[in-house]
Amino acid sequence: MDYAEFADSRLPALSRYAVMLTQDPHLAQDLVQETMVRVQLNWRRVARADSPDRYVRRMLTNQYLDWRRGSWLRRVLLRAEPDEALAVPGDHAEAAAERDQIWAWLSRLPKRQRAALVLRFYEDLPDAEIAEILGRAVGTVRASISRALATLRAQLVEV
Repeated sequence: MDYAEFADSRLPALSRYAVMLTQDPHLAQDLVQETMVRVQLNWRRVARADSPDRYVRRMLTNQYLDWRRGSWLRRVLLRAEPDEALAVPGDHAEAAAERDQIWAWLSRLPKRQRAALVLRFYEDLPDAEIAEILGRAVGTVRASISRALATLRAQLVEV
């Protein structure tokens, strides 16, 4: 498989993953674009990896965690835009309010905890793969997910 075939086949999934991390489709597009430039520049190394998809997902995750030393995240305006990939319940106003609340809760989590939750519940990856992508031990990933869920539960009780 060459770079163009890889990009054509994986770009939609990488874009969805980036939207879940950044909570903004425009920032996600920038993140994916920057990551894919690096993938293309390092394609030989990426193509030799056991799983190029996992390798690129890790590159994207690291890019998100390190991107501009986090300053871009402080400038993000949380605005939920409809996503055709998500099922829309009957009451659009209620769904929008719920989505806004979820984005707000997720935005308060540290980046690594948010990334771990997205990899677990959105990408449906096992702990070992999440640990590999994040460059952490499996126990650290489990602890991060546990802390993130505890934080979200506490926020839910406050509402």
